[in-house]
Amino acid sequence: MTLAAERLYLDHNATAPLRPQARAAMIEALDVAGNPSSVHGDGRRARGIVEGAREALAALCGVKARSVIFTGGATEANALALSPAWHDASGPVYPDRLIMSAVEHPSVRSGGRFPPRQIRTLEVDRDGRVDLDHLDRLLAEGGTPLVSVMAANNETGVIQPLAEIGARVAAVGGLFHVDAVQAAGRLALTPKDWHASAISLSAHKMGGPQGVGALVLSSSAVAPSALLVGGGQEHHRRAGTENVAGIAGFGAAARALADSSAEISRLAGLRALLEHGLRHICSDSIIFGADVERLANTVCFAVPGVPAELALIACDLKGVSLSSGSACSSGKVGVSHVLSAMGVEEDLARCALRLSLGWTSTEADVARFLDLWREVAGRLNPASVHRAA
Repeated sequence: MTLAAERLYLDHNATAPLRPQARAAMIEALDVAGNPSSVHGDGRRARGIVEGAREALAALCGVKARSVIFTGGATEANALALSPAWHDASGPVYPDRLIMSAVEHPSVRSGGRFPPRQIRTLEVDRDGRVDLDHLDRLLAEGGTPLVSVMAANNETGVIQPLAEIGARVAAVGGLFHVDAVQAAGRLALTPKDWHASAISLSAHKMGGPQGVGALVLSSSAVAPSALLVGGGQEHHRRAGTENVAGIAGFGAAARALADSSAEISRLAGLRALLEHGLRHICSDSIIFGADVERLANTVCFAVPGVPAELALIACDLKGVSLSSGSACSSGKVGVSHVLSAMGVEEDLARCALRLSLGWTSTEADVARFLDLWREVAGRLNPASVHRAA
């Protein structure tokens, strides 16, 4: 058995292993030579692959196929959405400020195309959920806001009250963007029920390939101005030749998630086993967001006195991959802005680890990690580990 096969992967929120359906679709697409913008037979075949994937993403989100804009990833999709220039059926729409929650992914926290002076930060409570009273105060400032709130947090798994947020935004005539990257396959994607103008998705968080994403509009008539201009691809909404093979894999992953209710239940069972084991090993284990609705696959926890940086190294040396937060922070282990926004003290935040399960995870994986965790926690802070009498 190879070293790669022996490793235990518990970092699905960073990237999910490629699904076999996506791999097969990509290999098949790589044999298609045509440019999807060409009118000849080979071009039409490539176009068919792109449009088939577009239909699969649209079905997953309950929208029309024309509402799906393929991008080079969710970061690009977020940058596309965070624009001070949109249009609807009646003409241009100019949001005058961006309101984003304090726990957003860095690609949203950067503000997109809004200047810093037009950006407001929306507070969250101690569980990491948006403070709706603060949202009401920000919306009461008038104008046309663009509000961006993630569906579920990539570090804690905490799910936001999207329908309530969206209804408030709609009531003042604003636009609502949802970063739904972590939600795909773990929550029902219902942008219209959320009153969302647009949602962002990423293929590699769903078991598709890296480097492909999408901005999905509730209605193709309401869209942001193009970020990349030049060619007429994606109905003039995103220039550049489409990544046919990557999009093929994206579509295959979306089809695999068409009915994910059983998988969500399975992951919830694994999460319950994992959290029970963590608390049994270290009775002072703290699970962040435990009192509110979370994704079934995500556990963000800390044991006081067990530094995350040392724990990550110890686990990695034993062949286990996990995280201390967002993988998009360039491999650095620091204090999570998410936990800071939740009011978690710095010393405890520096002990936070994230375990994220997915389609490859099993009960045996949970048991293997718990055995290792008893060893690692016991070595780093012997007093933290429960000892049998």
